[in-house]
Amino acid sequence: MNKPLRRIAVFCGLLVLALLIRDNWIQYVQADELRTDKNNRRVTIERYASPRGDIIVDGKPITGSAETSGSDFKFKRTYKNGPMWAPVTGYASQAFGATQLESIEDGILTGNDDRLFFRNTLDMLTGKKQEGGNVVTTLNAAAQKAAYNGLKNQGGKGAVVALEPSTGKILSLASYPSYDPSSFAGNSTTTDTEAWQKLQKKNNPDDPMLNRALRETYPPGSTFKVLTAAAALEDGLYTEPNQKTDTPLPWIMPGTTTPLKNEGNIPCKNATLRVALQYSCNTVFGKIGADLGNDKMLDMAKKFGFTEEQFTPVRANASVFSDDMNASQTALSSIGQFNTAATPLQMAMVASAVANDGKLMKPYMVEELQARSVDTIERTEPEELSQPMSPENAQKLQSMMETVVDKGTGSNAKIPGVTVGGKTGTAQHGENNSENPYAWFISYAKGDDGSAPVAVAVVIEDDNAVRDDISGGGLAAPIARNVMEAVLKSKQ
Repeated sequence: MNKPLRRIAVFCGLLVLALLIRDNWIQYVQADELRTDKNNRRVTIERYASPRGDIIVDGKPITGSAETSGSDFKFKRTYKNGPMWAPVTGYASQAFGATQLESIEDGILTGNDDRLFFRNTLDMLTGKKQEGGNVVTTLNAAAQKAAYNGLKNQGGKGAVVALEPSTGKILSLASYPSYDPSSFAGNSTTTDTEAWQKLQKKNNPDDPMLNRALRETYPPGSTFKVLTAAAALEDGLYTEPNQKTDTPLPWIMPGTTTPLKNEGNIPCKNATLRVALQYSCNTVFGKIGADLGNDKMLDMAKKFGFTEEQFTPVRANASVFSDDMNASQTALSSIGQFNTAATPLQMAMVASAVANDGKLMKPYMVEELQARSVDTIERTEPEELSQPMSPENAQKLQSMMETVVDKGTGSNAKIPGVTVGGKTGTAQHGENNSENPYAWFISYAKGDDGSAPVAVAVVIEDDNAVRDDISGGGLAAPIARNVMEAVLKSKQ
């Protein structure tokens, strides 16, 4: 070969080599970046070319897919009882993306998850269209219906969380007001965009898209006294429910001239732990918090899950118990005021740990992930999160919470023939406590075998709440009772 031809051959060879390098670079190095590029419309079209997998409750889908017209996106998401289930599912919208389970488990639901690769490869060989898998939840349909309808009938804002104490399974996760994810599941600029805009907080002060069960923190008020009682028992400050406490009346908060007041004329002077919880004595539990100190109270709060975000797998806000507080601030925080703030999930975790003999299980709402053939791809195993209390002290606290329901402010949670433990709460908020309080109730119910299959937390934001613990008993306790009854009936 003469020299000019050799040069041309080498040059052409270099061009081919450069083309091969560039082709491999695009296919292997930049593949994910190009696949997820927001301007790659072909990927989005492919995403909606097949029906989406379903989210399952009690063996039945609460989602679906429907064919669309007038768009190159063939299928859009549909929901059954959308507002009731929105805090669980989130939304999947052609125009606005996805949230919560719809987002977290998107790979399974669309069929793009690597764990479905072998099955989808077979589908490609047989010419069958790619299918998404299913997300099987831990939710209990009857409990969710009782929770949602209870909030709706109450008329205010609020949330309910129910857990299975022995496993951490989330049985109910309700928030009100809510929204229908089907209303903006497509990409129409008239119907879907208008529905979306009406739901935004700037246009709707009720903020229906806020998941109050996981993403809103409230002052927990007197429900936090359960945690303070746990701290007193675990520390050995007091060892028995019927032991009298060292609590004068009035009790002046340390470093101040201000007495900590109780609600009404109740028997709080040197009251036992049982009587103090029964009547919800601020003085007793405030003084316990001050006596134990900020560090011990913070340590107990952390053992119950405070200060850490929870992932169910949907993220829940971290609940707050402050550090570096003085004695009077610690006293106020120990009765659920000052800076203390908790999600409904967090307070359900407190009730759950007490009911489970002091063991706190990690809360979760996904039982398993399935291929479309219902083969299990992944299953969630219960996981212990912490042991805030010894079994002995947890059982002492159970007896105190059961007195609250039998003889105290939680009587509206009674279920005939069932042992129920609970604690009411009314949390002040606003500047100088000027706003109407939040009504709280946390509880658990025991089955015939003595185990506790359900623990519940309810919070109500309502203008009808009154400034004493009865508002928690009057507004929130009946909802908790209905949720517990629904779970107990489903276990029969």
